Amino acid sequence: MIRKQITSAGKAAAVYLNESGLMPDPIDQFAFWYEQTRSAGIIEPDAMTLATSSLKGKPSARMVLLKGFDKKGFVFFTNYLNRKKRELTENPNAALVFWWGELKRQVRVEGKVEKISLLESAVYFNSRPRGSQLAAHVSRQSEVIPDRAILEKCWEELDKQYQDSEIPQPIDWGGFCLRPTVIEFWQERIHRLPDRLRYSLQKDLNWKIERLSP
Repeated sequence: MIRKQITSAGKAAAVYLNESGLMPDPIDQFAFWYEQTRSAGIIEPDAMTLATSSLKGKPSARMVLLKGFDKKGFVFFTNYLNRKKRELTENPNAALVFWWGELKRQVRVEGKVEKISLLESAVYFNSRPRGSQLAAHVSRQSEVIPDRAILEKCWEELDKQYQDSEIPQPIDWGGFCLRPTVIEFWQERIHRLPDRLRYSLQKDLNWKIERLSP
């Protein structure tokens, strides 16, 4: 799966939203804004809120990092034994929110989440820094532990174990892709009257664009 990766460039300026200037496909519009955000030098432009819900409707949200996107959706990686995975297994409906404060922009994404292929997860895992690869083995994300010393000791032991060999990908770690059905672009304007333009995926797989009241 080909994904748009992170690149840096010069400065970018915010441009107000209007229907005539929007791209027909929201992923293309997102890519345009995303590159502007990176060009503006915004810290952690890949940071996004991931909101999930249990089968009984109990919500939870946390920050994760966008690791790639294309026409199929938005990809992030995580431990497969944590709360995110449990909730996404029970209820694959999820939402993402990007907030790029310096440009006064927000992007909301709704859709369903599914695991990406083992190959895609392996390719990304092998591209990670060695320390991050070790951390994926050490952390049993969200489990209660008595103190930090346990994590550090485990990390040191694994560091020695794999000092002369490649670090294998943990079987309980990998990627998810959120396949969007709704993407909303929000741009601040004066007098608390921001622009809100929403793309909704239709049954014929085309995108409908609508302006929303602030």
